[in-house]
Amino acid sequence: MSKLDEIKDILKNYDGKEVRFMEVCGTHTAAISENGIPSMLSHKIHLISGPGCPVCVTVTAVIDKLCELACTENTTVLTFGDLIRVKGSSQSLADARANGGSVQMLYSPMDAVKMAKEQKDRNFVFAAIGFETTAPVYAMVLEEAIRQEVKNLKLLTSLKTMPQVIRWVCGNTNNIDGFIAPGHVAVISGSDEYEKLSNETGLPFAVSGFEGTQLLAAIYALTGMQGKPGLKNLYKGVVTKEGNEKARSEVNKFFEPCDAAWRGMGVIPGSGMILREEYKDYDAGSYGLDEDIMPKGCSCARVLTGEISPDECPLFGKACTPENAHGACMVSTEGSCYNYYISGRRKK
Repeated sequence: MSKLDEIKDILKNYDGKEVRFMEVCGTHTAAISENGIPSMLSHKIHLISGPGCPVCVTVTAVIDKLCELACTENTTVLTFGDLIRVKGSSQSLADARANGGSVQMLYSPMDAVKMAKEQKDRNFVFAAIGFETTAPVYAMVLEEAIRQEVKNLKLLTSLKTMPQVIRWVCGNTNNIDGFIAPGHVAVISGSDEYEKLSNETGLPFAVSGFEGTQLLAAIYALTGMQGKPGLKNLYKGVVTKEGNEKARSEVNKFFEPCDAAWRGMGVIPGSGMILREEYKDYDAGSYGLDEDIMPKGCSCARVLTGEISPDECPLFGKACTPENAHGACMVSTEGSCYNYYISGRRKK
């Protein structure tokens, strides 16, 4: 029997204490569904999705501000695809565009600089949404805009960082027995960050890649750690202890820590990034965007914190589907509701 077959056998036939492991990264959530991993596990091993989908944790005030800007004369909002369909308090960017607003989807972030440079008589606002992984991209965009003296491009930021929200989850729930740490974020922040979190929370962490075999290895490692603190870095090919210091330095040049609002969790101190004072001229109004008005009946807030599984939301698969998404978790391909729906997952 190969080592992989042995791991599969152990996980499928596990009969110890029931355990709940949270995968924090939205890409992990998608990979878990794509690889059919829940069907490979014992009924005593539960995987729950955490607050690691960027657009899912973006509060409605940010969407409302972007819609307002899109409908402002001589202004175009630039964004990546998933955000367009996420609803604010009353409409999405797609709705704003249908009502005459100017919204354009980007495939390459540097296109933002190119478009602004070519249309100097128009204002452009780039929706800077994401975690530590994408923050360096926005720093590079800003650096290039400054280098080329592009004055008509600004950022509306809703950038989040992982450590504080993981602490928040641990402080507000006692039903998690371990974390699959976010692989992409760990490339930037380093594995030491998660060893520190493990020591603080008393829970095990496993840094994983995104292949099915890597995720199974992470779940196997967490199961073997029996809820005790410790870190297993199973993604050593790209995740080092110290992370990517160059990328962090570039981000720190333009951004500084700030309090940030998370969907369903309120404002978490020190969990976001905002433009530094010397770059405020490039900010499109990111301050004070804390309000979060959930669609009626939507349970995204409880899903994001692992309180319930997506299929326990009363709208799931009925009023809320990928084609007619009420909540942000059903819009994004990294959202837990979306992945539960397309994979047919149901609570064990």
